[in-house]
Amino acid sequence: MNSSTKQKLDIQKAESSRIGQVDFNNLTFGSTFSDHMFECDYKDGEWQNPTIKPYGPLTISPGAKVFHYGQAVFEGMKAYKDDDGKVWLFRPEENFNRINKSSKRMAIPEFPKDIFFEALTELVKIDKEWVKKGLGNSLYIRPFVMATQVGVSASPSTEYKFMILMSPAQAYYTGDVKVEIAEHYSRSANGGVGAAKAAGNYGAQFFPTNLAREKGFQQVIWTDASKHEYLEEAGTMNVFFRVNDTLLTAPISDRILDGVTRKSVIALAKRDNITVEERPVSVSEIVEAAKNGNLKEIFGAGTAAVISPVSAFSYHDTVYDLEHQDNGFAMRFKKELMDIQHNRSEDPFGWRYEVL
Repeated sequence: MNSSTKQKLDIQKAESSRIGQVDFNNLTFGSTFSDHMFECDYKDGEWQNPTIKPYGPLTISPGAKVFHYGQAVFEGMKAYKDDDGKVWLFRPEENFNRINKSSKRMAIPEFPKDIFFEALTELVKIDKEWVKKGLGNSLYIRPFVMATQVGVSASPSTEYKFMILMSPAQAYYTGDVKVEIAEHYSRSANGGVGAAKAAGNYGAQFFPTNLAREKGFQQVIWTDASKHEYLEEAGTMNVFFRVNDTLLTAPISDRILDGVTRKSVIALAKRDNITVEERPVSVSEIVEAAKNGNLKEIFGAGTAAVISPVSAFSYHDTVYDLEHQDNGFAMRFKKELMDIQHNRSEDPFGWRYEVL
């Protein structure tokens, strides 16, 4: 499928801003959106009419294939404002590559790189006042694409809509997280779409997560679909285990998302001469490490949450508490990442992308 477009980006600015109506000290994650959004349609074999316009509702047919066959993928990324007022993105090319990888897996045409970056940077520039200074503040950016062809025949859509929304954000999780290790439900399986940010992946997590919450846990650590012997992801995040001073995490596969924060944590750890093992991590290994005191930390890593320490986990109805680590890996990596993202430290990796 042709993923190119030669059309110029059309910019339609809002007559007035809604920013004065927003209490930036009391934000609910992902529920408040900035003044503008981007959209671009795929029709007749090409992407066309790339437009930045005022944020508002869409008109879409109830017969659109996204509602019936779930052809939808998305990304999550952030913009940050440093103390001098400059605005930065964090590793945006990784997000661009991943949404196209996800799209390919879901039979959706890939999106052109030049239009993606032009639309992304122009959108952030226009709504730059929505990016607030200060560690923990950011503008969450949600690119996504959905099937819009009308028809309920079971076949890939021939029409799609690519959009970018932006939402001011503070901390995603507050405090430590208690998790339950999955013994029955799975997030993904071999040959499936676990490595894609497909919308249905997340919808399928809600029911088992609700069951865990009824028991007092905030999230689930997913296990492999075949025997539930190996630990894979934690909720919507990649997951790390610190056993003594070694960092363990599951290897990337077609079941596990190639997280941008995950690979950034691994790069920071290796720079700091911390041993990192990307390998299958068994439930029994972690339970035994918890029993003998060698399990020092568990933490999730993802764009929205950055780093979320786990204070306890449950397996076979037994709860294992983890001692709080004031100077642990989780808080160390979170600080190092946020300092790079907010331009408060050197960026030896070249991860920052200046917008303005």
